[in-house]
Amino acid sequence: MVENGSGLTGQVPDLPQRGPNLAGAKRALIGSAWTGSGADYDAVRPTYPQWCVPWLLDGSATRRVVEVGAGTGLFTRDLVASGHRVIAVEPSVSMLEVLRKQVPGVEHTLIGTGESTGLEETVDAVVAAQAWHWVDPIEAGAEAARITQAASDPVLGLVWNQLDVQVPWVHRLARIMHAGDVHRDAQAAAQAGPLWRIEAVREDRWVQRLSVEQVFELTRTRAYWLRANQKTRQRVEDNLRWYLHEHLGFEPGECIELPYRTLAVRNTRT
Repeated sequence: MVENGSGLTGQVPDLPQRGPNLAGAKRALIGSAWTGSGADYDAVRPTYPQWCVPWLLDGSATRRVVEVGAGTGLFTRDLVASGHRVIAVEPSVSMLEVLRKQVPGVEHTLIGTGESTGLEETVDAVVAAQAWHWVDPIEAGAEAARITQAASDPVLGLVWNQLDVQVPWVHRLARIMHAGDVHRDAQAAAQAGPLWRIEAVREDRWVQRLSVEQVFELTRTRAYWLRANQKTRQRVEDNLRWYLHEHLGFEPGECIELPYRTLAVRNTRT
């Protein structure tokens, strides 16, 4: 039996070890075609544990860093606050608009992808927060190697926040939300092709505090919901309403402590 902060107990269901098996073209389309509000995403998606930036960049005081899939800048702001010079690469115009407002200290922004950053200059490190699963890992790994080829100690740092689906009630919530969060291991998640090797892995568990209404907003930032038609969206929200209010007993406006798992992987050149 497992007990969590909400006092709910139960057997941990069998968990998948890998994410959805998407063909490269479909993965690229889903990853790049953000159609939602960047501001809504920024408001409810979680930030990252404070150790992530210094750990991923191996304690370096200052690096020139490219962040691929930078989104609205949830991780970018930590990079900039830590003194790094950051070039943010993101395919979504609406996401970059939010990033530029939220992170005025970013050195430069580019419309691009992990596979094709559009960058000609050399940087010291490449990072991807909540984005590497949307790229072709072989092509993106090669691009990361290309733009760090002159660096003396190049790093490819990858980090994910995921709902902690090892907690039974969160596992069911993730299924209802179609969150796509699975219990990935580092080897499966951090494939980056033959030019990189995993140097170190670190995990952490923590909680995000959201209101019941914000959990609905969080659901509306998921790729499944954004791609769905109105009928499917209504079904997802009806199921979520039943689960949160009737099954788990949360009242409108009540705070939910939502368990998360952070997985961070630091890669160096082979």
